[in-house]
Amino acid sequence: MLYVGVDFGGTKIEAAALSQDGDFLSRQREPNPGNYHDAIRTVCELINRVETEARQKDPSLAHRIGTIGVGAPGSVSPRTGVMRNANSTWLNGKTFREDLEAALQRPVRLANDANCLALSEAIDGAGKGLKSVFAIIIGTGCGGGLVVDGRLVEGANGVTGEWGHMPLPWPQPEEFPGPTCWCGQKSCLETWVSGSGFARDFHHVTGRAMKGEQIIEAMRAGDPEADAAFDRLIDRLGRALAVAVNMIDPDAFIFGGGLSNVPELYDRLPGKIRPYVFSDAWAATLAAAKWGDSSGVRGAAQLWQQGR
Repeated sequence: MLYVGVDFGGTKIEAAALSQDGDFLSRQREPNPGNYHDAIRTVCELINRVETEARQKDPSLAHRIGTIGVGAPGSVSPRTGVMRNANSTWLNGKTFREDLEAALQRPVRLANDANCLALSEAIDGAGKGLKSVFAIIIGTGCGGGLVVDGRLVEGANGVTGEWGHMPLPWPQPEEFPGPTCWCGQKSCLETWVSGSGFARDFHHVTGRAMKGEQIIEAMRAGDPEADAAFDRLIDRLGRALAVAVNMIDPDAFIFGGGLSNVPELYDRLPGKIRPYVFSDAWAATLAAAKWGDSSGVRGAAQLWQQGR
């Protein structure tokens, strides 16, 4: 079999062809053009390129047509069949899956990008062998996905794991009412614990405009304002994850996105979660995604192994 996955990101689109054993046969990426019709065209071109390269590498695949899975921001509404909740807002209201199927003349399976991360890491990544895995993307925005017993859990309304759009729990006086999120609500986690939220908070408190990675570098160089900002980030993240523990108590939290690459996060975070967990004891695996930024495209390809 030949499995093709597409990771449809806000700034780039990546396609990959995987063997039945999960080995990469080809990977290609292009900038996301930022408009619907050109994005459809880019996806089709990338899929054609990775399938062609995969067949060149493995002649036994010469007559194989790959299955296609797509991980995208937001999700498909089970009521209307159109995209919703995507922070690439030009996707919302579109029949994205059907339009891809029409352009490719093949069936497409589509899931939220954080769900694809969760699936990849539960199957053969940092959560392999564990009963329940909650995966979290902390990048420009933040989202989550849940896998239990190796199966993706999407929920009755397709919103399981939409962790980035619950309000910051146990808010401090200075955190209330919180910033307005692009979704229209106030104080969503995406406005606090994403990379953009981290930078926003640092600027609000210090008046200094820096990107998340610059704040981390300053923290490591001994900047007290940067260290305080990182501590606020970890405290907020700890409160948020404690709610997930109290709701589903997963065996593992697996992290993707830019902030997942910060080792200090894993050192400080358990102590920030534990005080808010409704239990006399708590422990779980907290780890960066084994497959890094490849997890999304791998999980998209693996949607066809789910029998969805």
